[in-house]
Amino acid sequence: SFLLNELAVFLHDEKSLLGGVREEAEYIRAKLEQMRAFLSKAEAKEESDPQLKVWIKQVRDVAYDTEDILDEFLPRLASNRRDGFFGSLYRITWYANKIQARHQSASKIQRIRPRIDHIFENYVGFDPHGSSSTVINNAWLDRRGDALLIEEAELVGIEQPKRQLISWLVNDDSGLKVVSVAGMGGSGKTTLSFKIEELLKHIILQLFDEVKQAVPQAVETMASHSMKELIREFLRQSRYVLVLDDVWSSDAWIAMEIALPDNSRGSRVLLTTRDFDIASACCLKKKKKKYTMNALSPEESWTLFCRKVFQGTDCPQPLYPLSKCILEKCEGLPLAIVAMGGFLATKDRRVEEWDMVWRSLGDELESNDQFGFMKRILFLSYFDLPSHLKVCLLYLSVFPEDYEIEKTRLIRLWIAEGFVQVREGKTLEEVAENYLNNLVNRSLVQAADTTGDGRLRTCRVHDILREMILSKSREQSIGTIISGHDAKWRCLSIHNYVENIHRSESYSRLRSLLIFGIVDPLSKSSISMLLSSRLLKVLDLRGAMLEEIPSLVFTLIHLRYLSMRRTNVRLVPKSIRKLQNLETLDLKHTYVTELPAEILRLRKLRHVLVYRYEITSIQSLRGSGFKAPYKIGDLRLRKLCHVLVYRYEITGINFGIQIPHGFKAPYKIGDLISLQKLCYIEAGEINGSGGSFNIVTEIGKLTQLRRLGITKLRLKDGTAFCSSIEKLTNLRALSVVSVADDEILDVQSLSSAPQFLRTLELVGHLEKFPQWIPSLHSLVKIRLYHSQLGDDPLQSLEALPNLEEIVLFQAFEGESLTFKAGGFLRLKELGLIQLKGLRSVTVEDGAMPHLKDIYFQGCKLVDELSSGIQHLTNMQFLGLVDMPDKLTTPLQETLRYPSELSGIFLMRSKWGSWLSHIDERRGRLFVDKCNKYPGVSLFAWSFVDQNTKSVLATEDTEGTNSFKILAADGI
Repeated sequence: SFLLNELAVFLHDEKSLLGGVREEAEYIRAKLEQMRAFLSKAEAKEESDPQLKVWIKQVRDVAYDTEDILDEFLPRLASNRRDGFFGSLYRITWYANKIQARHQSASKIQRIRPRIDHIFENYVGFDPHGSSSTVINNAWLDRRGDALLIEEAELVGIEQPKRQLISWLVNDDSGLKVVSVAGMGGSGKTTLSFKIEELLKHIILQLFDEVKQAVPQAVETMASHSMKELIREFLRQSRYVLVLDDVWSSDAWIAMEIALPDNSRGSRVLLTTRDFDIASACCLKKKKKKYTMNALSPEESWTLFCRKVFQGTDCPQPLYPLSKCILEKCEGLPLAIVAMGGFLATKDRRVEEWDMVWRSLGDELESNDQFGFMKRILFLSYFDLPSHLKVCLLYLSVFPEDYEIEKTRLIRLWIAEGFVQVREGKTLEEVAENYLNNLVNRSLVQAADTTGDGRLRTCRVHDILREMILSKSREQSIGTIISGHDAKWRCLSIHNYVENIHRSESYSRLRSLLIFGIVDPLSKSSISMLLSSRLLKVLDLRGAMLEEIPSLVFTLIHLRYLSMRRTNVRLVPKSIRKLQNLETLDLKHTYVTELPAEILRLRKLRHVLVYRYEITSIQSLRGSGFKAPYKIGDLRLRKLCHVLVYRYEITGINFGIQIPHGFKAPYKIGDLISLQKLCYIEAGEINGSGGSFNIVTEIGKLTQLRRLGITKLRLKDGTAFCSSIEKLTNLRALSVVSVADDEILDVQSLSSAPQFLRTLELVGHLEKFPQWIPSLHSLVKIRLYHSQLGDDPLQSLEALPNLEEIVLFQAFEGESLTFKAGGFLRLKELGLIQLKGLRSVTVEDGAMPHLKDIYFQGCKLVDELSSGIQHLTNMQFLGLVDMPDKLTTPLQETLRYPSELSGIFLMRSKWGSWLSHIDERRGRLFVDKCNKYPGVSLFAWSFVDQNTKSVLATEDTEGTNSFKILAADGI
């Protein structure tokens, strides 16, 4: 459906260029348009109708082929005007090529027409008035019944939610109370509601007694409002209990709610849903409660697994490792555990048999009928999606298993792929973010990490659901992981190795290429094959071992997304001008320091990321390795990716901040008026045709910017910079770095700051606190580095209504900070780092009522915890690094086993004096990545287990949950 819509728009926009093939193209467009409306309904039925499934595939294939023809020939039809004698020769050659291109495209499109006619004839035979995508064929699935057949003995992890819900439902409150239960498909909502029905049976029977009366004869012909009034009148005199299972629409609840009177008789409504938006909508008023069904704990998962597989007996020791691996795939989802357990219960209890299951699990999920029920339950949410969200969800299959997907990256990829529809009054990025939030709220995508204000930072897909959408995406040629050859591939995702790449026509129709975790350098032959498709729109070579951008990249005239992040690229050649359709240029964490003037020809650019961080965290780091065995070169096991046997001796740690290094922009960078993100551009003079110009004046022309990062700002740039910022009314995030730590950052003359600003980062000396900051009512985060303020900045920040994070790094030179009562009502995170003159911190009762995390580092004169810290009843984490012994020593005993805090982090920069809080309730030692605070941006600390004698300093590997060991030693 999505592809047909895009194709129709594309044909309409480009028909003037098609000349002689316009009639054929319009005919195809009209036929596809006729079928488009039917597709959204047909997709919901395809699983139960093989013939329909074939027809949908035929429609999709012909749409793909038509799109390929257009993309292949339209560039040859477009004019490229040149002047002079050689320009005349060029135009003659171009005209000849244009005639040839018209002939070739007409010939190919004419071959498409019979296929369209054949498909359309078959389409006429289908009933176009079937049920919508929200109503699934009843013969295919009874959404509720089977869940109720689970035996009481098989239920695990249901007691706590059952007690909570019953306490809400069965109380003395006489008013109408609504309780909603939200969770992913298969999380146990239906089963839970059924068990509560049993416990409330005596109440329900009273209601049944009252309905023993004749149903009005006219009910069949009643209008909707009449039926609602009839129900309302009937219930007005009764105490009733209503259970609504698997509610799929807010409209359905609104319609039902009108018919439910609050008659002060203690009536109750319990509903379950997969959509968190619906659950929230049902609980907007008072006396309404929402319960979220969480995944089972590892212990509960293991109990349920063993009950299903081993009928309650212990797991045989030889099968224990494989059982754990298979169970991890289920990620605590009861439906998946029950289905997997039932499948394994039919297998011989031999290691070889179970190992085969583990290695072929994806294929089993796709083809084995024993998983049919589970797939139908989980796919209900998929079939309920509109077509544009279906393709967005399927696209997630290109990411590796357990991969944490950055929200911003995913949004840019969706836009580049053409999945995001234009909405009046919104940017494409805002529309795409709504798409992602919708998928999260429908329990199809999981939030992996969020910002302090609850906004999504990274997301992931449940392992079982990923296997299912991977299969679905292959069916639709949306994406595949390299494993074989198929000439219809549209998107290729390569994980870890390129050794399976062979010469084949499989790559000739690629539209997207992404690589993940490639451990070997890409050879020229591999690059040549992978970039053989001139139709590529997305090229993500993040992390590849490349020293330069491959020259073939600049032949990809349809390219919209180019990422060379975390490569060793140092130069962007002038041939970048050929990529006229480029929207995203991601050169983050490369060594590029300048962009050529030719970049200004790329008028569709929306995101330019060209910067890297300098981290001055470790003063001295010396490594020691291990003695290798003889003939270690014989170790050729391809599955053995890494051998890490070493340790580091750290003689000094000085945690600093991440200093961004940006790029020199060309003159007239302000001509790129579509830019949404620009990070980090260097301030200063640039030479243009009319002399020298200040780059900060160009920034003011980029009025669509949402995120801006600028470095090397000088004192004399201040007035011009503030003038430019005043014009950027759409700005959401601003990061400003002075040319040196002691250089004055002149931002005082800003009279009207962007009112939508959510994140502000200022790095440099401030003569006084900027007077415009207190007016930023949308501000969520503020980070001040090297500000050297003499006056307490808290007085200017305490009234900001949405402020949730403050970081002060060498930002204040006074002796005391005071958090006053009634201030910082939404603050959740506070970092006070290297405030050299600070002696005391006072927290008044009523200040920072929602504060969760406090982090102190290098405040050498603070010798006791903050006065009034006992008022912070919601505090969960306290971090103390490089703090005086007088402060930390008493805490080693008094806070070693705190009852309220989830984490105490005490660290001394002198090696050998590290302490971390032990969380005995979870049976493990506290882990904190500390990636939110600049003072510990590189390192995270974790213990292996409760009995360990070593502390590990680790670096988080991007996009994964794995860690690379950097240091290990005894406590």
